[in-house]
Amino acid sequence: MITSLKELNIIIAGVGGQGVVLISEILGNVSVREGLKVRGSEVLGMAQRGGPVFSNIRLGSGVYAPLTSEGKCDILLSLEPGEALRNIQYLNSESIVTLNKRKVIPATVSLGKSVYPEIDQIITNLQMVGCRVVALDAVELAEKAGNRQSTNVVMLGALFGSGKIPIGVDAVKEFVKRRVPVKAVDSNLKAFDLGYETTSNINI
Repeated sequence: MITSLKELNIIIAGVGGQGVVLISEILGNVSVREGLKVRGSEVLGMAQRGGPVFSNIRLGSGVYAPLTSEGKCDILLSLEPGEALRNIQYLNSESIVTLNKRKVIPATVSLGKSVYPEIDQIITNLQMVGCRVVALDAVELAEKAGNRQSTNVVMLGALFGSGKIPIGVDAVKEFVKRRVPVKAVDSNLKAFDLGYETTSNINI
C-alpha cells in the first residue's frame, strides 16, 4: 500500500476513439487498489466525432479537487500531438510530456479551414514552457505488438516507463489482463512492454 505520496497530477489527452477513457479507468482503479487517494474527472466533448477527450487523474493525500489547476500538471500523456498543444496551459518547467507522434487530422484541416502544425513545431512550442517532451510512434509500436487497437496501452506503458508513477508494473499489467478481451491479452501486454521500454531507456 502506498500512502506517502502527497500530490501527482496527470492529464491524459486525445481524441474520441483513441482510448483515453480506458487509460484513465485502468490508472484510477490500479491506484485505488494500491492504496492511493484518487480524484479525477473527464471532459469528453465531441468524443464520438473524433473531438477532444481530456481526463484528469490526481493522486495523493494532498489532493481534494478533481481538476488540475493551470500550470500544475506533472505528467501530460497525449495520444494525439495536437491535443498536447491544446492543454499547454497546464504545463510548467518541471512537467513531462509523453507524446504520440501519430496525427489525427481534424475535419477543419481537411476542409482547408485551419492548418495542422508539424510535429517538430508542436514539440518546440511545448519545450518553450521548459518541460521535457518524450515523443514516440505509439501506433507503430502497437502494430509491432500485433494489435493496432492497443495503441492506448502502448501509451500506458510509456507513462509507467517514465518512472514517475508510484505503482508497480505488475499491478497495472494484471489489471490490463482483466480489462481487455481474452484474445487480446498477449498483444496488449506486449504493447505495454514496448511502450514501457521506450521511455524507461530515456533519462527523464
